[in-house]
Amino acid sequence: MISLVRRAAMAALFTSSIVLPAVADSGSGAYLAGRQAIYQNDYSAAEKYYAQALKADPENAALLESVVVARLALGDVARALPVAQMIEDAGLPSQAARMVITANLVADGKLDELLARDPETQGVGPLVDGLVQGWAYIGQGAMTRAMEQFDEVATQDGLRDFALYHKALALASVGDFEGAEEVFTAHNGAVARFSRRAALARAEVLSQLDRNEEAQQFLGEVFAAGSDPSIEGYVARLSDGDTLPFTHVQSAQDGMAEVFFSVGAALSNEAAQNYVLLYVRTAAFLRPGHVDAILLSAELLDVLEQYDLAVEAYRQVPASSSDYHAAELGRAEVLSRSDKKDAAAEVLQTLASQNPNLPSVHVALADLQRQQEEYTSAVASYDRAIELTEGGNWFLHYARGISHERLKQWDQAEADFRRALELNPDQPQVLNYLGYSLVERREKLDEALNMIERAVAARPDSGYIVDSLGWVLFRLGRYDEAVEHMERAVELMAVDPVVNDHLGDVYWAVGRAREAEFQWKRALSFIDPEDTDAEADPDRIRRKLEIGLDEVLAEEGAEPLKVANGN
Repeated sequence: MISLVRRAAMAALFTSSIVLPAVADSGSGAYLAGRQAIYQNDYSAAEKYYAQALKADPENAALLESVVVARLALGDVARALPVAQMIEDAGLPSQAARMVITANLVADGKLDELLARDPETQGVGPLVDGLVQGWAYIGQGAMTRAMEQFDEVATQDGLRDFALYHKALALASVGDFEGAEEVFTAHNGAVARFSRRAALARAEVLSQLDRNEEAQQFLGEVFAAGSDPSIEGYVARLSDGDTLPFTHVQSAQDGMAEVFFSVGAALSNEAAQNYVLLYVRTAAFLRPGHVDAILLSAELLDVLEQYDLAVEAYRQVPASSSDYHAAELGRAEVLSRSDKKDAAAEVLQTLASQNPNLPSVHVALADLQRQQEEYTSAVASYDRAIELTEGGNWFLHYARGISHERLKQWDQAEADFRRALELNPDQPQVLNYLGYSLVERREKLDEALNMIERAVAARPDSGYIVDSLGWVLFRLGRYDEAVEHMERAVELMAVDPVVNDHLGDVYWAVGRAREAEFQWKRALSFIDPEDTDAEADPDRIRRKLEIGLDEVLAEEGAEPLKVANGN
């Protein structure tokens, strides 16, 4: 919805850039440790080391800047102020320092001082400065000047929807819901579709105007049914005839928080995550209850692999929030990604008991249980998710099918895979998994070949799928045809033990014994000894190296290669 304005916003934001002069030698150990920490996005360690280095070189511009950035990234905006002020007093250009000073002036209610700042030498950037100035006028009660300011920002290329969105919020914040609705519906309703928050703000405005039915219809047009439980909460309240309070901005300070959040959200897919984090942290500082800012900061920290900070951010969303389930799902995902799967499971189990009718919770729990190889529990969770999902979902049947297959419940697994294909007939993952499973079971090989060929056509660069094609040809005794595909699979997945093992078998079948032994040795070298559930069997591979594939097949009571080959 906002992609068209992002480039202009980027241009406006980056006019005030961060400058890092060279660092002096004193305190070099702490400085180097800080640099390493910031390179790893470890803001807690970076702040500690840079602050230590700053004691040895208190006027070093780069260290001053680094301390401000680290504290701002941690959300310690008030603690960043003294250092930011030192930067400004020294006349050094620093966008981060200006953000910190601006935010603290707002928090302290020093609007006159804020408006007196020179945008050229003390501004964050044209877009932020222009919108913040408009909200400062609101805070002073100068509504006419505020509207003029928002209109002036709207004349700049690409910034119209930003400015009009804030103008609509400003009008609604003072109770002028008719004026806000006029802004939201201008330009074919572009402003109301500017972002998720804009759409929800318009729904609240319509409800304040006693137009619940229209608000409900609008939300139905903007959001897909069932895509967001919090939206469903809005719709349910509108349907019940409740008058939604206008919550998006309730003060001038809330409006300024929204400036930093809306800019950060617009840049989230364009700029570096650590840069976007500075905006979002500023928004949360100005409005601690800004749930969307909290969630976005947690998502950014997750991407930056700062898992403890991400978990801490997700915990800030109160249980009373309509987005609490989203925060808990995010927290569980971060815990799982940081190898705290038991803690993640506990979060999801609690959430599932609190939200027994929310499919996404049961799906997340089932996926985690499947990853932990708790397949019986996973099946039960997928059962509940499928029961709650209207119209069917191919992935849920596919995932439950995998769980059944791992439990050696093949009839149920095959039924799930085939149901997944009914819902999504050309899904390559399902075609490959079912086709490969049939090959391994040596059942319906012609059908399996057809499925895998369709999967390869859809994903020609997937090593797993190309391997499946080579393997089904091997099972069908079409060894010469299998060679090309297995070699291609190894090109795509050079260190996969299963693919290398398969290529070894194919080479053996066409009489290339020395190359087969080489591939089996490669396969052995790639097997993780701690992976007890690995498909590649090291003992079987060693046995093939000792006596050859023909003798191994004979020991297993399997059909010899010559029969499969038709010789």
